[in-house]
Parts: sequence; structure tokens; C-alpha cells
Amino acid sequence: MKSYQEAVKARRSIYKLGRNIPCLQSEIIAAVERMTKDVPSAFHMQSARVVVTMLDHHENVWHITKGELKKTLPADRFAVLEKKIDGFTAAYGTILFFESSNMIQAMQEQISQYADNFPSWAMQANGMLQFAVWTALEDLGLGANLQHFNPIIDEPIKQIFALPDSWDLTAQLVFGEKLEDPKPLDKVPTGTRVKIFREV
Repeated sequence: MKSYQEAVKARRSIYKLGRNIPCLQSEIIAAVERMTKDVPSAFHMQSARVVVTMLDHHENVWHITKGELKKTLPADRFAVLEKKIDGFTAAYGTILFFESSNMIQAMQEQISQYADNFPSWAMQANGMLQFAVWTALEDLGLGANLQHFNPIIDEPIKQIFALPDSWDLTAQLVFGEKLEDPKPLDKVPTGTRVKIFREV
């Protein structure tokens, strides 16, 4: 098992994914549940909701996505996206991240002086959860990439999985067996992004 910092560094977008995964389904579920429980949120709001789909259920997510895009996009644009979606479909699973609008509204009413901030704080916490789950999957030896086909697919996804209307889709994390290595990335020098002030 990698150290936390090693796992963060190793977490990259992997787009070529397969189904011969190096871990058990139960390990994936346990990791998602643990991160959902432990990742913090403002005022302990806990508004994030997560749906884990694997194999046939995962395929349904991308069949829906393909169908919705085909309805709305010109043929040439759809043809480009169709290849990408076929790649997502070939993976093992997809984790769907949501926000509960009911929970956010309840917090706005409970602590009204911060009402305008709660939607932003909720998205910050959701982003932390996405990153934590993605890093945990990397630690299990899985590859993943994060997609954002919401809100185009929100309603049919809610229907097929019988989810509450108050759940708003924020992201889709596709995961599976790593079939490629990530390409090198150019990084902005840390000194241009981090300023340190300390006693010497």
C-alpha cells in the first residue's frame, strides 16, 4: 500500500480501462463508504450522495449518456463523443457523485446568516470527496477518470436507479483495470503557486 502522498501523486486520469481489476468489489465498496464517511464538510453538512455502479449497471450509465447526447448533438460532434463513451463503457464501473439539495436547503434555513455560502461549501466538500475516492481507488491499483455529463443525464439516471429528485448529479468517476500509463504532465513551478511566510 502506498503512503498517502505517494497515492496522491500517482492518481492520474487513465482513459483506457478494462475489467480485469486487481481488487475485490467489496474493497471498492468499503473504500467508497469509508471516504464518504470521513471526508469533512462545512458545518458537518454531509450533503454528498454517492452511487456505485459496476458491470451491467455501469454500462447502463453510459448507454443513457450516449442516448441523451445523440438527441442533442449534431451528428459530427456526437461521432467524436461516441468513441469516448464506448471507452468509458468498457471500464469496470462508474461512481456517481450527487448533492442533496434538500440537505443544503435545510442548512440554509437552519443557519440563515450563511445561506448564500452553503451551495458553494457543498461543492467544495463534494470535490474533496471525489478526490478522496479517486485516490483510494488508485491505492487499490485501479485507474480512473472524472467526467461531467450532468445535467444532460440527470433525470434518466435518477429514473433508472430510483433516486430522489433532490439529488443533483455533480460528476461521474469511471474506473477499472489500468490498460495504459498516464502521459507526463507539465506542472507550473510550485513557487508560483505557493507562498511561504515563516520565522527563520
